[in-house]
Amino acid sequence: MYRNKTAYRKKIMVFMVVVLLVLTFLVGRLVYLMIFCSEYYGKKAEDLHERERNIKAARGEIVDCNGVVLAENKTVCTISVIHSQIKEPEKVIAMLAKELEMDEETIRKRVEKVSSIEKIKTNVPKETGDAIRAHGLAGVKIDEDYKRYYPYDTLASKVLGFTGGDNQGIIGLEVKYDKYLQGKNGKILTLTDARGIEIENAGERRQDPIDGNDLHISLDYNIQKYAEQAAKKAMEEHGAQSVSVLMMNPQNGEILAMVNVPEFNLNEPFSIEGEVQTNQDKLNLMWRNGCINDTYEPGSTFKIITTAAAFEEGVVSLKDRFHCPGYKIVEDRKIRCHKVGGHGAEDFAQGIMNSCNPVFIELGLRLGSEKYYSYFKQFGLLQKTNVDLPGEAATIMHNPKNIGQVELATISFGQSFQITPVQLATTVSSIINGGNRVTPHFGAYVTDEKGKKVKTFKYETTEGIVSEKTSETVRMLLEKVVSEGTGKNAAIKGFSIGGKTATSQTLPRSANKYIASFLGFAPADDPKVLGLVIINDPKGVYYGGTIAAPVMKEIFENVLPYLEIEQKE
Repeated sequence: MYRNKTAYRKKIMVFMVVVLLVLTFLVGRLVYLMIFCSEYYGKKAEDLHERERNIKAARGEIVDCNGVVLAENKTVCTISVIHSQIKEPEKVIAMLAKELEMDEETIRKRVEKVSSIEKIKTNVPKETGDAIRAHGLAGVKIDEDYKRYYPYDTLASKVLGFTGGDNQGIIGLEVKYDKYLQGKNGKILTLTDARGIEIENAGERRQDPIDGNDLHISLDYNIQKYAEQAAKKAMEEHGAQSVSVLMMNPQNGEILAMVNVPEFNLNEPFSIEGEVQTNQDKLNLMWRNGCINDTYEPGSTFKIITTAAAFEEGVVSLKDRFHCPGYKIVEDRKIRCHKVGGHGAEDFAQGIMNSCNPVFIELGLRLGSEKYYSYFKQFGLLQKTNVDLPGEAATIMHNPKNIGQVELATISFGQSFQITPVQLATTVSSIINGGNRVTPHFGAYVTDEKGKKVKTFKYETTEGIVSEKTSETVRMLLEKVVSEGTGKNAAIKGFSIGGKTATSQTLPRSANKYIASFLGFAPADDPKVLGLVIINDPKGVYYGGTIAAPVMKEIFENVLPYLEIEQKE
């Protein structure tokens, strides 16, 4: 009996100890949650009773060198419904279907969906949003935000690029400078009860958005417009597939205009000829920037580079004499001049004015493949220009081990390899500006909402790629090409213009498709502007001197006075 009592007391003691330990743990846990975790769980509880709606930040503007806004924002609305607050669902459905011009069934599914908040439509015009707000129906929310807007529709479309529904850049400068242009979205926080119904008189908490910074670029609206008009005219007159025009300051690499017609409407970037397009390949082709994304055989404009290399290496002088019978035999190949009967006897200046292939083949052979390839490196042709646009293509060049005499001959007058238009313009700029390799670019600086500069962009320059003497000689020779030679269709009375024509064939050669081009600059003795015109697959006449040079003349007739380049009597 006594043993039973003792055992019973022990059991009671063990039970009491266990209960005490459990109570101690629970009290300790309660103290921990209430004191040490109060902030965390308080936030959790708050989140359960707050409904969150985003406020889009205004994206920064893109502004040209004269302050013309090329990309801005339009106020639009996002229309949403809150299921738990709707008191007259049929009225809401009918009103939204009418104002938004949407199918009633589509709206019904969203209105009847049990969720904290359901979007009906985004990017709704502000006028429509105001009309919906005026109905005053419970459960309908109208939030104002921003949509990217391009006031000039197609102008510089493949340069500026556009944004997606999330306000992020997709192509062009919009994506390249996205981190500067994109702001930080804000929020509207509404207090609700456990059923998701807003608590009266509780108000809203608002976290204001931070707008993006403005991007200022070197592109000049007026020069872009001049170039675009001339390119469109050339495309129509010659039935060309496309026309590209690149205008830049050869002294510092600032790009003043970049045209690729046909352009596309930036405000409808997924539409082709008025129809929304889902074929990504067709869209990519429409968005493609030929000046930087595509390579081509430059043809005779590349003779500028061969000339510079030959003078740098000392394998030619202005007094050298040549003879052109209409071809030159290299190993077992007869490589023809564009003039079938030949140019006969000529000095070097006449050779470049005549754009004579045999003369430049001779220069290439004098240089030799190893030395010529070293000048490709020296001039920067084997690396990208680092232009501040996405998707720049690289030069397509022979492996130096595979450059024989025939390959060397064709390279010397701009065939059997490919470069981008921006690479050609940059390299020639570097040769005619005294020998400084510049970086082509658009970005100048970034400003905040108060107009204060927060970032100024700097670009690399490589000095001494050619001597000042070689640069001066090349400028003089190219001025003669325009005043007396194949580029005379680009001459303008009173202005000293240098330049070079080109006519090249696309691959495969059997297709008989050509590219006509002209590269020009002015003034010839101190270049302030350089332009490149490329006409792809023109119908009928396809010679660069005949159809591309006049396009540059037309552009220069507008641009040179605009840039206040003095006209001489």
